[in-house]
Amino acid sequence: MTDPQSHDAPETEEAQAATKAAVFNAAERLFALHGFQNVSVRDITAEAGVNLASVNYHFGSKDALLFAIFRKRTGELNRERARMLHEAAERHAGKPPVREILEALFAPPLRWGDPANDRRISIQFIIRARSEGTAEMRDALQNDVSHLERFANALIAARPELPRETVYWRLHFCLGMVHNNRFAEFDRLHHLSGGATREGDVNGLLSRMLDFAEAGFLA
Repeated sequence: MTDPQSHDAPETEEAQAATKAAVFNAAERLFALHGFQNVSVRDITAEAGVNLASVNYHFGSKDALLFAIFRKRTGELNRERARMLHEAAERHAGKPPVREILEALFAPPLRWGDPANDRRISIQFIIRARSEGTAEMRDALQNDVSHLERFANALIAARPELPRETVYWRLHFCLGMVHNNRFAEFDRLHHLSGGATREGDVNGLLSRMLDFAEAGFLA
C-alpha cells in the first residue's frame, strides 16, 4: 500500500492518526447528509483536506471506510444501551421492569438524534446504513443480534407469563418505533394532526414512546 505522503516528507505517527480521523469524520458527515452513492473518494478527501490516496491508505477502499464508520458508531450506540440496561438491572436486583428495559433501548438513539446533539450525524449515518448499506453492512444488520439478545432476555424475565414468541414479536415492533421516530419526520405528523402534535423535546418524545411500548408488553 502506497503512503499517501510518499512524495513529501514522511508523516509522523501522530500526523497519520490525525489524517485518518479527518477522513473518518469527513466521510461520516458527507455520507450522512448526501447518501452513500452520492459521495466520492475525491469528495471525502477534499472535505478532509488530505491527499487523494488517504482513503485507500488508511482504510483500503470506500466500502471498507463505510464499514469502519458503521462498526464504530453502532458499537458505541449499543455499548450505551448495554450500560443503561446494566444500571437498570442493578437498581432492581437483576430484574428491571419493562419500562426501564425499553428506556435503555430507546433513549440512546433518540438522544443522538436530537437536532441539538453533535451525534445526530452519527445516527443519520446509521439510518442511511439500514437502507443504503453495503453487503457487509446488510449482513451485520441481519445476523449480528448479540446486542438485542440482552434486551430479549430481560423482557422475557420481566414478563415470564408471555410466550417467548410474543416477546420477540413485541420487541421487533419496538425496534420499528426506534427506526421510524426521528425529529426530521415530525412535520408530516404535525400537518396530519392540524398542529396538535408538535414535539421538539427528546424527553417528551421518549415518554410518549415508553407509554405506548410498555402498554404493549403489559397487555
